[in-house]
Amino acid sequence: MAYDNSYGRHEAEPTERMGLAGFRSSAPYESSYQSRYGDNDPSPTVPAAELSDVFDDPDAGEPGRDRLAIHWTWEALLLIGVGVLGYLLMQADSDALRGDSLRAMLVYATGFGLLGIAAGVSLRAGVPNLAIGPVAAAAGAYFALRGDEGVATPTIFAVGVAVLLGLAVSVLVMTFHVPGWAASLAAGAAAVVWLQTQDPTIPLAGGYNPSGQAAFLFALVAAVGILGGLLGTLRTVRRSVGRFRPIADPARRRGAMAALVSSGALVLSMAIAPVAGVLLVAGMQQPAQGSTGVYWLEWTLIGFGVALVGGTSVFGRRGGVFGTTLAVIALVLFDRYQEAKGWDIALLASAAVAVAGGLVVSRLIETFGRPAGGEVEPESASTWETTTPASADGRASDGATATGADSWSSGTDSWSSALPARPAPSGGPDPWDDDRWTRR
Repeated sequence: MAYDNSYGRHEAEPTERMGLAGFRSSAPYESSYQSRYGDNDPSPTVPAAELSDVFDDPDAGEPGRDRLAIHWTWEALLLIGVGVLGYLLMQADSDALRGDSLRAMLVYATGFGLLGIAAGVSLRAGVPNLAIGPVAAAAGAYFALRGDEGVATPTIFAVGVAVLLGLAVSVLVMTFHVPGWAASLAAGAAAVVWLQTQDPTIPLAGGYNPSGQAAFLFALVAAVGILGGLLGTLRTVRRSVGRFRPIADPARRRGAMAALVSSGALVLSMAIAPVAGVLLVAGMQQPAQGSTGVYWLEWTLIGFGVALVGGTSVFGRRGGVFGTTLAVIALVLFDRYQEAKGWDIALLASAAVAVAGGLVVSRLIETFGRPAGGEVEPESASTWETTTPASADGRASDGATATGADSWSSGTDSWSSALPARPAPSGGPDPWDDDRWTRR
Protein backbone atom coordinates (compact mmCIF):
# COMPACT_ATOMS: atom_id res chain seq x y z
CA MET A 1 0.00 0.00 0.00
CA ALA A 2 1.10 3.58 -0.49
CA TYR A 3 2.24 5.84 2.28
CA ASP A 4 -0.45 8.03 3.76
CA ASN A 5 -0.74 11.48 2.19
CA SER A 6 -0.31 13.17 5.57
CA TYR A 7 3.41 12.43 5.16
CA GLY A 8 3.55 13.83 1.67
CA ARG A 9 6.07 16.47 0.61
CA HIS A 10 4.96 20.03 1.21
CA GLU A 11 4.71 22.22 -1.82
CA ALA A 12 7.61 24.62 -1.82
CA GLU A 13 9.12 27.25 -4.04
CA PRO A 14 11.84 25.94 -6.37
CA THR A 15 14.45 27.98 -4.51
CA GLU A 16 13.71 26.37 -1.14
CA ARG A 17 15.67 23.34 0.02
CA MET A 18 14.26 20.47 1.93
CA GLY A 19 15.46 20.20 5.55
CA LEU A 20 15.78 17.17 7.78
CA ALA A 21 12.64 14.96 7.97
CA GLY A 22 10.65 17.08 5.57
CA PHE A 23 11.20 20.45 7.24
CA ARG A 24 11.94 23.31 4.91
CA SER A 25 15.09 25.40 5.47
CA SER A 26 14.26 28.51 7.43
CA ALA A 27 15.89 31.89 7.66
CA PRO A 28 16.52 31.68 11.43
CA TYR A 29 18.58 28.50 10.97
CA GLU A 30 20.62 29.88 8.07
CA SER A 31 21.30 33.26 9.65
CA SER A 32 22.28 31.66 12.96
CA TYR A 33 24.70 29.28 11.22
CA GLN A 34 26.24 31.99 9.08
CA SER A 35 26.64 34.41 11.97
CA ARG A 36 28.42 31.76 14.01
CA TYR A 37 30.60 29.99 11.46
CA GLY A 38 30.53 32.15 8.37
CA ASP A 39 29.55 31.23 4.81
CA ASN A 40 32.68 29.37 3.76
CA ASP A 41 34.00 27.84 7.01
CA PRO A 42 31.73 25.08 8.35
CA SER A 43 33.97 24.35 11.36
CA PRO A 44 33.94 26.47 14.55
CA THR A 45 37.01 28.40 15.63
CA VAL A 46 38.44 27.47 19.04
CA PRO A 47 39.84 30.44 20.99
CA ALA A 48 43.57 30.31 21.63
CA ALA A 49 43.08 30.33 25.41
CA GLU A 50 40.78 27.28 25.29
CA LEU A 51 43.12 25.47 22.89
CA SER A 52 46.00 26.02 25.30
CA ASP A 53 43.95 24.65 28.19
CA VAL A 54 43.31 21.42 26.31
CA PHE A 55 46.84 20.27 27.13
CA ASP A 56 46.77 21.30 30.81
CA ASP A 57 44.86 18.62 32.68
CA PRO A 58 41.67 17.96 30.72
CA ASP A 59 40.52 15.09 32.91
CA ALA A 60 41.29 16.77 36.23
CA GLY A 61 40.13 20.31 35.49
CA GLU A 62 41.82 23.44 36.83
CA PRO A 63 42.76 24.86 33.43
CA GLY A 64 44.61 28.15 33.38
CA ARG A 65 47.77 29.70 34.74
CA ASP A 66 48.89 28.85 38.28
CA ARG A 67 49.16 31.81 40.63
CA LEU A 68 52.76 32.41 41.67
CA ALA A 69 52.07 35.18 44.20
CA ILE A 70 51.94 32.65 47.03
CA HIS A 71 55.44 31.44 46.11
CA TRP A 72 56.90 34.96 46.03
CA THR A 73 55.21 35.80 49.33
CA TRP A 74 56.49 32.65 51.05
CA GLU A 75 60.00 33.11 49.68
CA ALA A 76 60.04 36.69 50.97
CA LEU A 77 59.18 35.32 54.43
CA LEU A 78 61.95 32.73 54.11
CA LEU A 79 64.43 35.48 53.21
CA ILE A 80 63.41 37.40 56.32
CA GLY A 81 63.85 34.24 58.39
CA VAL A 82 67.33 33.70 56.96
CA GLY A 83 68.25 37.26 57.87
CA VAL A 84 66.98 36.85 61.42
CA LEU A 85 68.86 33.55 61.90
CA GLY A 86 72.05 35.07 60.53
CA TYR A 87 71.77 38.00 62.94
CA LEU A 88 71.09 35.70 65.90
CA LEU A 89 74.05 33.50 64.99
CA MET A 90 76.34 36.51 64.78
CA GLN A 91 75.19 37.55 68.23
CA ALA A 92 75.77 34.04 69.64
CA ASP A 93 79.13 33.42 67.92
CA SER A 94 80.83 36.23 66.04
CA ASP A 95 83.26 33.79 64.35
CA ALA A 96 80.55 31.47 63.00
CA LEU A 97 80.30 33.23 59.63
CA ARG A 98 83.97 33.53 58.84
CA GLY A 99 87.02 31.34 58.20
CA ASP A 100 86.88 27.58 58.53
CA SER A 101 83.52 27.68 60.27
CA LEU A 102 81.91 29.43 57.28
CA ARG A 103 83.54 27.04 54.81
CA ALA A 104 82.28 24.03 56.76
CA MET A 105 78.76 25.48 56.75
CA LEU A 106 78.95 26.04 53.00
CA VAL A 107 79.96 22.41 52.44
CA TYR A 108 76.98 21.24 54.46
CA ALA A 109 74.72 23.67 52.59
CA THR A 110 76.03 22.34 49.27
CA GLY A 111 75.38 18.69 50.16
CA PHE A 112 71.99 19.40 51.67
CA GLY A 113 71.13 21.62 48.72
CA LEU A 114 71.82 18.76 46.32
CA LEU A 115 69.57 16.51 48.40
CA GLY A 116 66.87 19.19 48.29
CA ILE A 117 67.18 19.45 44.50
CA ALA A 118 66.98 15.67 44.16
CA ALA A 119 63.86 15.55 46.32
CA GLY A 120 62.33 18.58 44.59
CA VAL A 121 62.79 17.15 41.09
CA SER A 122 60.99 13.95 42.03
CA LEU A 123 58.28 15.81 43.93
CA ARG A 124 57.45 18.15 41.07
CA ALA A 125 57.21 15.18 38.71
CA GLY A 126 54.73 13.50 41.07
CA VAL A 127 57.06 10.57 41.88
CA PRO A 128 58.66 11.23 45.32
CA ASN A 129 62.01 9.44 45.54
CA LEU A 130 62.56 8.19 49.09
CA ALA A 131 65.81 6.49 48.09
CA ILE A 132 67.87 9.70 47.91
CA GLY A 133 69.11 9.36 51.50
CA PRO A 134 70.13 5.70 51.35
CA VAL A 135 71.76 6.17 47.93
CA ALA A 136 73.70 9.21 49.19
CA ALA A 137 74.82 7.34 52.34
CA ALA A 138 75.92 4.33 50.29
CA ALA A 139 77.84 6.57 47.86
CA GLY A 140 79.55 8.29 50.78
CA ALA A 141 80.58 4.95 52.28
CA TYR A 142 81.87 3.75 48.91
CA PHE A 143 83.89 6.95 48.53
CA ALA A 144 85.37 6.41 51.99
CA LEU A 145 86.48 2.95 50.88
CA ARG A 146 87.95 4.10 47.54
CA GLY A 147 88.96 7.67 48.31
CA ASP A 148 92.62 6.88 47.64
CA GLU A 149 91.69 6.49 43.96
CA GLY A 150 90.72 10.13 43.79
CA VAL A 151 87.32 11.77 43.88
CA ALA A 152 86.23 11.32 40.25
CA THR A 153 86.48 7.54 39.88
CA PRO A 154 84.40 6.44 42.91
CA THR A 155 81.90 9.26 42.35
CA ILE A 156 81.33 8.34 38.69
CA PHE A 157 80.92 4.68 39.62
CA ALA A 158 78.41 5.53 42.35
CA VAL A 159 76.46 7.77 39.96
CA GLY A 160 76.36 4.99 37.35
CA VAL A 161 74.97 2.49 39.84
CA ALA A 162 72.41 5.05 41.01
CA VAL A 163 71.28 5.68 37.42
CA LEU A 164 70.73 1.94 36.89
CA LEU A 165 68.76 1.82 40.13
CA GLY A 166 66.70 4.81 38.97
CA LEU A 167 65.94 3.11 35.66
CA ALA A 168 64.74 0.01 37.50
CA VAL A 169 62.47 2.10 39.73
CA SER A 170 61.11 4.08 36.77
CA VAL A 171 60.28 0.87 34.86
CA LEU A 172 58.36 -0.40 37.88
CA VAL A 173 56.53 2.90 38.37
CA MET A 174 55.63 3.49 34.73
CA THR A 175 54.80 -0.10 33.80
CA PHE A 176 52.42 -0.73 36.69
CA HIS A 177 51.58 2.92 37.41
CA VAL A 178 52.35 2.66 41.11
CA PRO A 179 53.36 5.52 43.45
CA GLY A 180 56.98 6.58 43.14
CA TRP A 181 57.51 6.69 46.89
CA ALA A 182 56.61 3.02 47.24
CA ALA A 183 58.88 1.80 44.45
CA SER A 184 61.77 4.03 45.54
CA LEU A 185 61.39 2.77 49.11
CA ALA A 186 62.35 -0.69 47.86
CA ALA A 187 65.37 0.80 46.08
CA GLY A 188 66.38 2.62 49.24
CA ALA A 189 66.14 -0.63 51.17
CA ALA A 190 68.56 -2.22 48.70
CA ALA A 191 71.10 0.54 49.39
CA VAL A 192 70.67 0.10 53.16
CA VAL A 193 71.22 -3.66 52.81
CA TRP A 194 74.55 -2.95 51.11
CA LEU A 195 75.48 -0.57 53.92
CA GLN A 196 74.75 -3.27 56.48
CA THR A 197 77.31 -5.53 54.88
CA GLN A 198 80.06 -3.00 55.65
CA ASP A 199 81.95 -2.31 58.86
CA PRO A 200 80.20 -0.16 61.48
CA THR A 201 82.43 2.77 60.53
CA ILE A 202 84.60 3.19 57.46
CA PRO A 203 87.81 5.26 57.75
CA LEU A 204 88.11 7.93 55.10
CA ALA A 205 90.75 7.01 52.53
CA GLY A 206 92.41 9.71 50.47
CA GLY A 207 92.84 13.35 51.22
CA TYR A 208 90.10 15.09 49.24
CA ASN A 209 88.50 17.98 51.15
CA PRO A 210 85.94 20.20 49.38
CA SER A 211 86.29 23.01 51.94
CA GLY A 212 88.73 24.87 49.72
CA GLN A 213 86.09 25.14 46.97
CA ALA A 214 83.11 25.48 49.30
CA ALA A 215 82.02 28.93 48.09
CA PHE A 216 82.23 27.94 44.42
CA LEU A 217 80.41 24.63 44.96
CA PHE A 218 77.61 26.25 46.94
CA ALA A 219 77.19 29.02 44.35
CA LEU A 220 77.02 26.39 41.59
CA VAL A 221 74.39 24.30 43.40
CA ALA A 222 72.35 27.40 44.27
CA ALA A 223 72.47 28.55 40.63
CA VAL A 224 71.27 25.14 39.43
CA GLY A 225 68.39 25.15 41.92
CA ILE A 226 67.33 28.70 41.03
CA LEU A 227 67.58 28.03 37.29
CA GLY A 228 65.43 24.92 37.68
CA GLY A 229 62.89 26.93 39.64
CA LEU A 230 62.78 29.61 36.94
CA LEU A 231 62.19 27.00 34.27
CA GLY A 232 59.42 25.59 36.41
CA THR A 233 57.56 28.90 36.26
CA LEU A 234 57.05 28.42 32.52
CA ARG A 235 53.57 27.10 31.94
CA THR A 236 54.52 24.45 29.38
CA VAL A 237 57.43 23.14 31.45
CA ARG A 238 55.35 22.95 34.61
CA ARG A 239 52.57 21.10 32.77
CA SER A 240 54.97 18.61 31.21
CA VAL A 241 56.84 17.89 34.44
CA GLY A 242 53.65 17.62 36.50
CA ARG A 243 51.67 15.33 34.20
CA PHE A 244 52.07 12.40 36.61
CA ARG A 245 50.36 14.40 39.35
CA PRO A 246 47.46 12.36 40.79
CA ILE A 247 43.97 13.15 39.49
CA ALA A 248 40.50 11.90 40.44
CA ASP A 249 41.62 8.29 40.04
CA PRO A 250 45.29 8.11 41.14
CA ALA A 251 45.73 4.71 39.46
CA ARG A 252 44.72 6.04 36.05
CA ARG A 253 47.53 6.05 33.49
CA ARG A 254 48.53 9.50 32.32
CA GLY A 255 49.98 8.69 28.91
CA ALA A 256 53.39 8.10 27.35
CA MET A 257 54.62 11.67 27.82
CA ALA A 258 53.86 11.63 31.55
CA ALA A 259 55.66 8.30 31.89
CA LEU A 260 58.71 9.52 29.96
CA VAL A 261 59.09 12.78 31.92
CA SER A 262 58.55 11.11 35.30
CA SER A 263 61.08 8.41 34.46
CA GLY A 264 63.63 11.08 33.60
CA ALA A 265 62.93 12.87 36.88
CA LEU A 266 63.47 9.66 38.87
CA VAL A 267 66.75 8.91 37.13
CA LEU A 268 67.97 12.49 37.57
CA SER A 269 67.02 12.43 41.23
CA MET A 270 68.98 9.20 41.73
CA ALA A 271 72.00 10.60 39.92
CA ILE A 272 72.17 13.75 42.08
CA ALA A 273 72.06 11.89 45.42
CA PRO A 274 75.51 10.19 45.19
CA VAL A 275 77.23 13.53 44.52
CA ALA A 276 75.65 14.91 47.67
CA GLY A 277 76.80 11.90 49.70
CA VAL A 278 80.40 12.17 48.49
CA LEU A 279 80.59 15.91 49.29
CA LEU A 280 79.10 15.47 52.76
CA VAL A 281 81.39 12.57 53.73
CA ALA A 282 84.46 14.30 52.30
CA GLY A 283 83.56 17.57 54.01
CA MET A 284 83.17 15.96 57.43
CA GLN A 285 86.72 14.61 57.34
CA GLN A 286 85.78 11.75 59.63
CA PRO A 287 84.91 8.05 59.21
CA ALA A 288 81.76 7.34 57.22
CA GLN A 289 78.85 5.37 58.62
CA GLY A 290 78.51 1.77 57.47
CA SER A 291 76.29 -0.80 59.13
CA THR A 292 75.52 1.59 61.98
CA GLY A 293 74.18 5.12 61.93
CA VAL A 294 71.14 6.83 60.49
CA TYR A 295 72.61 9.11 57.85
CA TRP A 296 70.42 7.42 55.23
CA LEU A 297 67.27 8.40 57.16
CA GLU A 298 68.55 11.81 58.22
CA TRP A 299 69.56 12.81 54.71
CA THR A 300 66.23 11.65 53.28
CA LEU A 301 64.32 13.85 55.71
CA ILE A 302 66.66 16.78 55.08
CA GLY A 303 66.16 16.54 51.32
CA PHE A 304 62.38 16.43 51.50
CA GLY A 305 62.24 18.90 54.37
CA VAL A 306 64.08 21.67 52.53
CA ALA A 307 62.16 20.97 49.29
CA LEU A 308 58.77 21.16 51.01
CA VAL A 309 59.65 24.16 53.16
CA GLY A 310 60.97 25.82 50.01
CA GLY A 311 57.50 25.67 48.47
CA THR A 312 57.50 22.48 46.39
CA SER A 313 54.09 20.84 46.47
CA VAL A 314 53.95 17.32 47.87
CA PHE A 315 51.31 16.55 45.20
CA GLY A 316 53.56 17.51 42.29
CA ARG A 317 53.71 20.20 39.58
CA ARG A 318 53.89 23.34 41.71
CA GLY A 319 57.03 24.86 43.19
CA GLY A 320 58.94 28.07 43.77
CA VAL A 321 62.22 29.56 42.54
CA PHE A 322 64.47 30.55 45.46
CA GLY A 323 62.64 28.53 48.13
CA THR A 324 64.86 25.43 48.26
CA THR A 325 68.07 27.48 48.44
CA LEU A 326 66.69 29.71 51.19
CA ALA A 327 65.38 26.71 53.14
CA VAL A 328 68.82 25.03 53.02
CA ILE A 329 70.52 28.18 54.29
CA ALA A 330 67.97 28.51 57.07
CA LEU A 331 68.46 24.88 58.15
CA VAL A 332 72.26 25.18 58.29
CA LEU A 333 72.10 28.50 60.14
CA PHE A 334 69.68 27.12 62.69
CA ASP A 335 71.77 24.00 63.29
CA ARG A 336 74.87 26.10 63.84
CA TYR A 337 72.93 28.54 66.05
CA GLN A 338 71.50 25.85 68.32
CA GLU A 339 74.98 24.39 68.62
CA ALA A 340 76.35 27.79 69.66
CA LYS A 341 73.58 28.11 72.23
CA GLY A 342 74.24 24.62 73.61
CA TRP A 343 70.74 23.32 72.95
CA ASP A 344 71.96 19.97 71.60
CA ILE A 345 69.10 19.51 69.11
CA ALA A 346 69.74 16.57 66.79
CA LEU A 347 69.84 17.38 63.08
CA LEU A 348 67.43 14.49 62.51
CA ALA A 349 64.89 16.19 64.78
CA SER A 350 65.28 19.48 62.91
CA ALA A 351 64.77 17.65 59.61
CA ALA A 352 61.63 15.94 60.90
CA VAL A 353 60.17 19.29 61.98
CA ALA A 354 61.05 20.68 58.55
CA VAL A 355 59.11 17.90 56.83
CA ALA A 356 56.07 18.46 59.07
CA GLY A 357 56.18 22.20 58.50
CA GLY A 358 56.72 21.65 54.79
CA LEU A 359 53.49 19.68 54.55
CA VAL A 360 51.62 22.68 55.96
CA VAL A 361 53.37 24.92 53.43
CA SER A 362 52.38 22.49 50.68
CA ARG A 363 48.74 22.78 51.69
CA LEU A 364 48.94 26.57 51.48
CA ILE A 365 50.61 26.34 48.08
CA GLU A 366 47.82 24.13 46.77
CA THR A 367 45.11 26.35 48.22
CA PHE A 368 46.37 29.71 46.99
CA GLY A 369 48.38 28.59 43.96
CA ARG A 370 45.64 27.01 41.87
CA PRO A 371 44.43 28.86 38.75
CA ALA A 372 42.38 31.98 39.43
CA GLY A 373 39.46 30.58 37.41
CA GLY A 374 38.52 28.25 40.27
CA GLU A 375 36.79 24.95 39.81
CA VAL A 376 35.56 23.88 36.41
CA GLU A 377 31.77 23.91 36.05
CA PRO A 378 30.40 20.39 36.06
CA GLU A 379 29.04 19.06 32.81
CA SER A 380 25.62 18.45 34.29
CA ALA A 381 25.22 22.14 35.03
CA SER A 382 25.63 23.17 31.39
CA THR A 383 22.57 24.23 29.43
CA TRP A 384 21.64 22.97 26.00
CA GLU A 385 19.58 25.25 23.79
CA THR A 386 17.45 24.15 20.86
CA THR A 387 15.47 26.22 18.41
CA THR A 388 12.21 25.03 16.95
CA PRO A 389 11.75 25.12 13.18
CA ALA A 390 9.92 28.03 11.64
CA SER A 391 6.31 27.64 10.71
CA ALA A 392 5.07 27.53 7.16
CA ASP A 393 4.77 31.31 6.93
CA GLY A 394 8.45 31.82 7.98
CA ARG A 395 7.73 32.90 11.58
CA ALA A 396 9.18 31.06 14.55
CA SER A 397 6.68 29.12 16.59
CA ASP A 398 5.90 29.94 20.20
CA GLY A 399 8.63 29.03 22.70
CA ALA A 400 11.41 29.14 20.10
CA THR A 401 14.13 28.61 22.66
CA ALA A 402 14.00 25.94 25.34
CA THR A 403 16.51 24.64 27.80
CA GLY A 404 17.71 21.08 27.60
CA ALA A 405 16.47 20.33 31.11
CA ASP A 406 12.89 21.16 30.01
CA SER A 407 12.78 20.02 26.40
CA TRP A 408 14.46 16.66 26.87
CA SER A 409 12.55 15.72 30.01
CA SER A 410 9.10 16.70 28.73
CA GLY A 411 7.19 14.48 26.42
CA THR A 412 5.94 17.31 24.17
CA ASP A 413 9.11 19.11 23.15
CA SER A 414 9.61 20.92 19.85
CA TRP A 415 11.15 17.91 18.12
CA SER A 416 8.05 15.79 18.63
CA SER A 417 5.45 18.41 17.67
CA ALA A 418 2.91 17.66 14.95
CA LEU A 419 3.83 18.36 11.35
CA PRO A 420 2.27 21.41 9.63
CA ALA A 421 -0.89 20.81 7.66
CA ARG A 422 -0.36 19.76 4.07
CA PRO A 423 -1.64 22.33 1.56
CA ALA A 424 -4.05 21.33 -1.18
CA PRO A 425 -2.44 19.75 -4.23
CA SER A 426 -1.77 22.12 -7.09
CA GLY A 427 -1.92 19.55 -9.83
CA GLY A 428 0.61 17.05 -11.10
CA PRO A 429 1.67 13.75 -9.58
CA ASP A 430 2.79 13.62 -5.99
CA PRO A 431 6.08 11.69 -5.71
CA TRP A 432 5.06 10.25 -2.36
CA ASP A 433 1.99 8.60 -4.02
CA ASP A 434 3.93 7.06 -6.87
CA ASP A 435 3.63 3.33 -7.37
CA ARG A 436 7.30 2.87 -6.75
CA TRP A 437 6.70 3.45 -3.02
CA THR A 438 4.03 0.72 -2.94
CA ARG A 439 4.93 -2.21 -0.76
CA ARG A 440 4.98 -5.43 -2.72
